Amino acid sequence: MTTTATINKADLMPPPVAEIMQTRSMFIGLIGAVASVAGAFLAPESFYSAYLTVFMVALSLSLGCMSILMLYHLVGGAWGTVSRRTLEAGMMTLPLMAALFIPIAVNLPRLYEWARPDELAKNTKLADIAHSYLNPSGIASRAVLYFVLWFAMAFLLNKWSTEQDNVDAIGRSTLRFRALSGPGLVIYSLTFSFAIIDWVMSMQARWISTIYGLIFIAGAALSTYCFVVLVETILGQRKPMSQYLRSTEVHDHGNFMLAFVMVWAYFNFSQWLIMWSGNLPEEIIWFLRRLHGGWGVIAMGLVLFHFAVPFALLLSQRLKKQTTTLVWIASLLLFMRLVEIFWHIEPAQSLHHDTFHISWTLFAALFGIGGLWMAYFFRNLRARPLLAVYAPQTLRLLEPSHE
Repeated sequence: MTTTATINKADLMPPPVAEIMQTRSMFIGLIGAVASVAGAFLAPESFYSAYLTVFMVALSLSLGCMSILMLYHLVGGAWGTVSRRTLEAGMMTLPLMAALFIPIAVNLPRLYEWARPDELAKNTKLADIAHSYLNPSGIASRAVLYFVLWFAMAFLLNKWSTEQDNVDAIGRSTLRFRALSGPGLVIYSLTFSFAIIDWVMSMQARWISTIYGLIFIAGAALSTYCFVVLVETILGQRKPMSQYLRSTEVHDHGNFMLAFVMVWAYFNFSQWLIMWSGNLPEEIIWFLRRLHGGWGVIAMGLVLFHFAVPFALLLSQRLKKQTTTLVWIASLLLFMRLVEIFWHIEPAQSLHHDTFHISWTLFAALFGIGGLWMAYFFRNLRARPLLAVYAPQTLRLLEPSHE
């Protein structure tokens, strides 16, 4: 291990393209933020559902990065060594997501019927649900709890990882990563599931699905791997990542994408099959809103381009080793992730559930939240080397180059 003591951290810092991407993303984000503010005043009836859609896409990436990172600390493997700092940079966007949740928290009546006194007065069953669980104080207190738990786990994982950039970390135990990641994955699964119930499923408060949270958890993991593939493609063409990103890691990420495409499809099909076979009015109303008025075309698009086409392509070993092809598949799946969450949220709006529509406010929110998220991500990525320099996995990866 004596050769590893000569590692120069400066040689592992992100290339200049990361700063360029940060600047461009910030510029786009600021323009989108201005457009979003205009949308909140000019078209509030469509803006807040669009904002919630993009917020959930971005939050899924942040939490997906944290969950995949904890999975890596539990099981190990070369597949996560190269992408570890990418996952940590994505995970540490959680403070931004907490701030971006404020517009949702202060505008609950624009999104949820259970937050409108006039709706509660007309519907006693809805009033009972609002009184027992779905109410502004309960939503706010649980949201605070979710973000505190998420950020506490992210902070510790990030802090311990930063300590591994110092030579003193050589030989130090890494059991604390595993000790946190085990219960951390359980906490993540429970809190994210309840957050989905609070923020998405409650848009149709009288509809219940016990598998709904798992659908979003699988989607978050899938979109995270797609995002990692895109980032590694940008950085992998330049030093230092071009020196240690191998085709085996790219192939592993393709295998994970295939696995979560199947998991996502399984959860969705299970929900559809159970509810459709039961044929209960209070259950199938969720699907009826999303299969009529043009929404059925979106549903068929999800079947084809969120499952069938990527599944068929990712079965090929050859295609999974071709970075160019994998990037196109990852881009398609990320786009379909946005379409999927739009399909979940928009039909629930009482003003628009009868016909398919797209408002310009969706693009304003996409540029605003997406641009700011990407700028914060690249800021986090540029703060440290692209590898945890003295982590045991990194030392094994870099050792051959120092022989």
